Amino acid sequence: MTILVTGATGRVGRPLVEQLLAAGHRVRALTRSPEKAGLPPGAEVVAGNLADTASLTRVFDGVTAAHLIGCDGADHSPLANAGEIVGLARAAGVRRVTVLRGDVAKSPLEPAVEAGGLEWTYLAPVEFMSNALEWADSVRSEGVVREAFAGARSAVVHEADVAAVAAMALTTDGHAGQEYWLTGPEALTPPEQVRVIGEVIGREVRHVELSRDEAVARWRAQGYQEEDIAFFLAMRTDPPEAGRTVLPTVEKVTGTPARTFARWVRENAAAFGG
Repeated sequence: MTILVTGATGRVGRPLVEQLLAAGHRVRALTRSPEKAGLPPGAEVVAGNLADTASLTRVFDGVTAAHLIGCDGADHSPLANAGEIVGLARAAGVRRVTVLRGDVAKSPLEPAVEAGGLEWTYLAPVEFMSNALEWADSVRSEGVVREAFAGARSAVVHEADVAAVAAMALTTDGHAGQEYWLTGPEALTPPEQVRVIGEVIGREVRHVELSRDEAVARWRAQGYQEEDIAFFLAMRTDPPEAGRTVLPTVEKVTGTPARTFARWVRENAAAFGG
């Protein structure tokens, strides 16, 4: 059985490729730039762009299960060719797919998958732990994290846990028609995450709270559009309950407890100067 992983160099795709190979599966990894992928040698790395149907003509050949991402990996826009992707997959004999959601709302890919008669499993992770890498420069240089909305809790999830759930859904029965909301084992505020970073790397790291206006000004300076900023504000001032509610889904599906934020920091300590 060959399993296709799209977005193979992404935050979920890379650990998914590694986990599937470690379990003995054949993996075809789709990426825009194979020469820069840096994936394990056991993977069959192929060039392609999920948003460009013409680049996918032979990608599904011999594939029985596929991990799909619900948006264009370059700019996170909806996939206008969702129906064409599903058509290629069906024609090649793909039976089972996982779809990684990037938003609370459904993307065009999900109704296309359902209409196409494939066995589907939706993966809906909350905030990724790796978002904390945005703080790495200031932690290394100043021992400071500047972040607004200090009271906002997030049940941040380790990307490898999302990959582990995807691997189970792609390779074992019993997951068809399921929508898995995926969280870590604890809901943390920014100051709590900062405290964990300091404890793990063995240095004092301070949290300095920005005002709402300062946060908006920083987002604008970083080039975000007004609709993006409105979304960021909504997520921090009135976050959906799902984003801050710890769920046991990872352990139920994989049989292994969800990884902690402290573990993630240990794995990425070098980025913070640890």
